Amino acid sequence: MIIDTHSQLFTKEAIESLPEEMARSYQLMFKDLKFPELEDTIKDMDDAGVDKAVIVAIDAETTFKYKVSNDLVADAVKKYPDRFIGFASVDPHKGVLALDELERAVKELGMKGLKLLPHLLKLNPNDPVMYPVYELAQDLGIPVLFHTGTQFHAGTKIKYCMPVYLDDVAVDFPRMKIVMAHFGYPWFYEGMSVVLRNPNVYFNIAGWAPKRIPSDVIKQMNGPVSTKALFGSDYPLVSRVRIMKELDQLPLKDGIKELLVSENPKRLLGIQ
Repeated sequence: MIIDTHSQLFTKEAIESLPEEMARSYQLMFKDLKFPELEDTIKDMDDAGVDKAVIVAIDAETTFKYKVSNDLVADAVKKYPDRFIGFASVDPHKGVLALDELERAVKELGMKGLKLLPHLLKLNPNDPVMYPVYELAQDLGIPVLFHTGTQFHAGTKIKYCMPVYLDDVAVDFPRMKIVMAHFGYPWFYEGMSVVLRNPNVYFNIAGWAPKRIPSDVIKQMNGPVSTKALFGSDYPLVSRVRIMKELDQLPLKDGIKELLVSENPKRLLGIQ
């Protein structure tokens, strides 16, 4: 079973609240970017031989009025329950309302994880405002996926995306599984150190064509963090077909690709 642990719901309905300036910045960076319908996403998965994919909600309503709702993601999962895995998102600035929404998303909507984008929230991951959300996520037993590293949302600041902040979170919430998206580039040495020293921290390669992954990250995938690396696409930013093809061209040791695309994602998500 091949599992994509990180992809976007970029349907027209999902991105209707994306600020215009951010939309322009994405179009400039990803010139061929289209807004696929669910059927396009399924086709991309089928063409790449991917069985399941995580799709994520986004809640940055307080700061940027940008929201891909949990209900919208849950509706997509209901349409393709054997293919999609929904991750919720909440805005920690909303306090108890965020906690109520996270509990609803998990217990009523069936969401299997939480996605947070610190730069859209204008909060470092170790900010005390975030901690009540982590406490609940840990109690609910769901993994938390953080954007780390560079990003292309115009008007936001990259400083919130440094992976070192996740070390505090990992130590303070040792029972909560944490995923460091995009391996923290350009701070990937820092990111790998956080992954290596914390048993509860994983990282993914989402958003990267494999041939462009730094060689030192590949060395880590072949060695000390082989059981922590996760396949993710960030589709539609990168097609799964391209990723799967280029993975076969990387100098990965025997068994590493299977860990990356199947065994590690299954362990993260509790899939038998």
